[in-house]
Amino acid sequence: MKRVIFHIDVNSAFLSWSAVKLLTEGGPDIRLVPSAVSGDPSDRRSIITAASIPAKKLGIKTAIPVSMALRKCPNLVIVHSDWEWYRHCSTSFIDICRLYSPVLQQFSIDECFIDMTFRLYRKDAAEVARALKDEIKEKLGFTVNVGVGSNKLLAKMASDFEKPDKVHTLWQDEVQEKMWPLPAGDLLWVGKKTRERLSAYGIYTIGDIARLPENSLARIVGKKFAAQMHDNANGIDNEPIITEFQEAKSISVERTFAKDIVNPEELDREMFKVACTVAHRLRRQGFRCSCVSMFIKFTDFSVVQKQCQISGPTDVTALILNEARRMLSDMWDGTAPIRQVGIGLSKFTKEETEQLMLFEDPKLSFYREWDRKYDEQKARSEDVKFLAYERKSPGETQG
Repeated sequence: MKRVIFHIDVNSAFLSWSAVKLLTEGGPDIRLVPSAVSGDPSDRRSIITAASIPAKKLGIKTAIPVSMALRKCPNLVIVHSDWEWYRHCSTSFIDICRLYSPVLQQFSIDECFIDMTFRLYRKDAAEVARALKDEIKEKLGFTVNVGVGSNKLLAKMASDFEKPDKVHTLWQDEVQEKMWPLPAGDLLWVGKKTRERLSAYGIYTIGDIARLPENSLARIVGKKFAAQMHDNANGIDNEPIITEFQEAKSISVERTFAKDIVNPEELDREMFKVACTVAHRLRRQGFRCSCVSMFIKFTDFSVVQKQCQISGPTDVTALILNEARRMLSDMWDGTAPIRQVGIGLSKFTKEETEQLMLFEDPKLSFYREWDRKYDEQKARSEDVKFLAYERKSPGETQG
């Protein structure tokens, strides 16, 4: 039987949830005008955490300072973030999705996967997806996109098609028509640096990736990541839905600063310390991780979060730090004051095979030896001297 997976993604979640609350209080629908959410709208150094579609059309993006957003749009409506309300909206949205299928994996506060393989009862998958979408809109007041596919990858790719309030399918036999023409950077897990490397070799679309022989792709991005990327470009993904009951433990470490940080080098040193601690805890439990998440809390208490899946399980501090650095470049403009950073690890395995990075890094043995000495010192409860890694960690070419 063909698998049927839905990916449900709230449209402009924080902005939409703030709009719903304002409407219940008799206010205007800020989704219809240039508007944004910020931790402290009165502070021009505050960061934009969400923007309406009209605002996005004017160049208002997440993680830019309020001052920059107001220069782009002086009439921008800015509202204060409300995390307690957001958590309520998230729970309500997930509860409705769970009514359609108990096999649910919450991917973030505003998106989830559900396995509908045995839940359609001979109904058309797109028809059921529209019913789910409309029920959320009717009962909760905000819109979602629902992507429908035969695996998690295709469902998530489909949900990112035209927004808002849409249902899109992406079945295996639709991959060439719907997915191959998209830019290579739109493929899940392909980041900015990987996209730039692919472009340097004349690879611009997902179809270009799919048609390229895997061994040729491996020479560009490395053997292990090439296999995953090539599969994904061809719509192949065998990852199961991981329910809350099945979910492996996660490990996270946060660091709050006595004084807000604005200097990139100072922030990098603090991130290094966080990465050392979280990686040590991972190794101490005998795990390797395949997913790294990063979050930043700014002075105005607004939060930006991001996660990425790495090409293979690892417990190496340098590789984890490198992924955090890569995500940071998409989360921070380099000037907004930062109060707290955190790094989280998940998707654990006890796999013993050595990770193959995008480029076989001759320094990998050095990084492992450094980790071994760090762990030994921690075990002896000695003060650990933070030996500096080079600024460029291994695998920096990975997306």
